[in-house]
Amino acid sequence: MRSVFYTGWSRIYAKGRPWILLSPALILVLFLFLGGLGFGIAESLNYMPRIGLTEPNLDAYRAIFADVGFYRSLFMTLHVAITPTILSVALALAFGLVLRQSFRGKQFFTFMFSFNLPIPHVVGAIGILMLFSQSGFFARIGHALGWMDAPSDFPILVNDAWAIGIIIEYVWKETPFIGVIVLAILQSIGEDYEAVAQTLGANRWQRFRYVLLPLVLPGVLIVSVAVMAFFFGDFVIPTILGQTYPAVLAVEAVKDYTHYDLRNHPIGVAQALVIAVIGTVLVFVYMWLNRKFIRSDG
Repeated sequence: MRSVFYTGWSRIYAKGRPWILLSPALILVLFLFLGGLGFGIAESLNYMPRIGLTEPNLDAYRAIFADVGFYRSLFMTLHVAITPTILSVALALAFGLVLRQSFRGKQFFTFMFSFNLPIPHVVGAIGILMLFSQSGFFARIGHALGWMDAPSDFPILVNDAWAIGIIIEYVWKETPFIGVIVLAILQSIGEDYEAVAQTLGANRWQRFRYVLLPLVLPGVLIVSVAVMAFFFGDFVIPTILGQTYPAVLAVEAVKDYTHYDLRNHPIGVAQALVIAVIGTVLVFVYMWLNRKFIRSDG
């Protein structure tokens, strides 16, 4: 009887051993995540007993969706998420097509293309600010060369209404990231498909449009969704390079949550949860693309 019990327990332990070993970390992560999420949902529902709010309601969400500023911030957030993603993908494809060729100095140009991969976003943002602001390097150089009467005449490229500075930083940082993936895909494809298309009379554009692009697009779509999700929820770069109003949703959420009036906290948390919901949708899009393109290819 004891041996049967021991054998059964051994089988259960063998099957569940990975989960048992991971259980301490999983319990901690789930406790912190679910606990924070629970407190956040409660606070977004105006349940804050420490300041006398003991009746949950949807006032914070009503205030958000009734505020015109929320939709302006949402538009700005979508702008700084979608625009640099499209530009980064286009540039990554262009550089990938160039760097897959054999030419003199290829290693040097490949290094120059990808050297900024380990550089943090915040360092890049400070660099953009120092270069492109109206008191920055290029403004002072233009004034010294007589191209403008004063540095303040330099075009507004940071803290501007169209988030040009934010887009420049995102494109500068993420183009090499996407480009490395594109280059790896192109190198794995080889040149056989293009050679066959060329023998059938396809020109260079047709080979790219009907041969290379369909082969590269699955991987590019997946990484693009991941990059766009990061852009959508980013707080640091829009704080450094963005305008104060309308700011992106992440900045507005932090402003409301750190407001001196605690009654603004539910609005800030509610905005953060809206960002989380949209980010979760992007994650599911990523998972769907992964199943559709990657697993089907396997």
